[in-house]
Amino acid sequence: MTANRGLALFRFWFALLGFAAVLFQLLHLMQNVPGASAGNYFSYFTIESNIIAFVTLGIAGWFAWKGASPRWLELLRGAATVYMTITGITYSLLLSDIDVNTPIPWVNVVLHYTVPTVMVIDWLVDLPRVRIPVRTSLVWLAFPLLYLVYSLVRGPIVGWYPYPFLDPRTAGYGTVAVMSVLIAVAAFAFAVVAALSTKLQDSVPHPARISSAEAAEPRTSARGRHAGDEPGLEGQQGR
Repeated sequence: MTANRGLALFRFWFALLGFAAVLFQLLHLMQNVPGASAGNYFSYFTIESNIIAFVTLGIAGWFAWKGASPRWLELLRGAATVYMTITGITYSLLLSDIDVNTPIPWVNVVLHYTVPTVMVIDWLVDLPRVRIPVRTSLVWLAFPLLYLVYSLVRGPIVGWYPYPFLDPRTAGYGTVAVMSVLIAVAAFAFAVVAALSTKLQDSVPHPARISSAEAAEPRTSARGRHAGDEPGLEGQQGR
């Protein structure tokens, strides 16, 4: 794989932006909001998925700079893309008018809109070289499911739930169950789409393939020239 410094810098920049947004919001809450809890802050799926995203972008940027893309990194990128898609769409449909501890406008935009969009773009621009089977992509759903269990177990203990649709005190466990199933189905769909999108890599010129083709072209031309020379020599010998 050929090193892609432009892609690496793109990833580094948005990894830094995501990190800055998460850190800046935490410091703001701890210094300016009475009763703010770091435990609650890091219990938002938005924060956890953004952490996964900027760590993934940083690692992927490093490998792009070196010109490498190991299989485990492609799977990690797929997981981060699915999680950020869940974050962006869930926020847009269910939470845009609800306080989710991101009161600073630019932080809210970065965490709920910018990074989710960037992750999808990064995925499509640099598709995995080897297709990801749908059944393999289902492993990505483990984290959202564990997050759901964590939120429902932690909620009664601390008397706090990260999102209204996960709070049984508001509308009961029936509503929580329905919303959880709907989000799980959406997450499943995102994972399947991400896996199927890797089929597009057959129609997208890969840097490694381009380099191989370019390297082979001179050799082919050289063989052609030699082959063309041989009849000339034979003709001269015949004359």
